[in-house]
Amino acid sequence: MSIRTERLSSVIQKDIGQILQQNYQPAGTFITVTQVRVTDDLSIAKIYLSIFSPGRETDPIYKAIDDHQDEIRYQLASKIKNQVRRIPELLFYEDDTAEYVNKMEHLFKKAREGRADDADENQSDKSEA
Repeated sequence: MSIRTERLSSVIQKDIGQILQQNYQPAGTFITVTQVRVTDDLSIAKIYLSIFSPGRETDPIYKAIDDHQDEIRYQLASKIKNQVRRIPELLFYEDDTAEYVNKMEHLFKKAREGRADDADENQSDKSEA
């Protein structure tokens, strides 16, 4: 990634975060822009979102953001129009890294417990012999 794409990614991340929090964040919900990846030609920005909404479904929030993609792009354009020639197309994705990390930690915990059980069985077999 070039310096320009990294700089644009960080600007988009900050500005999209503000736009989403001001206009598309329901009460009691927290929307975080976890990552923005911009293509080398600066035409597409992939935006990864994490939504924390205790006791609520997050799918309707993702759908609302997807449905208002053009409006969000327009609002972004008003903020960064002096920094780029062309406003990139915005593609929103759900950031599932937290779920992945939890799943992996659970698997590692299971593996450690299994190894501990095997060690206990080996100790009891040696003491009987």
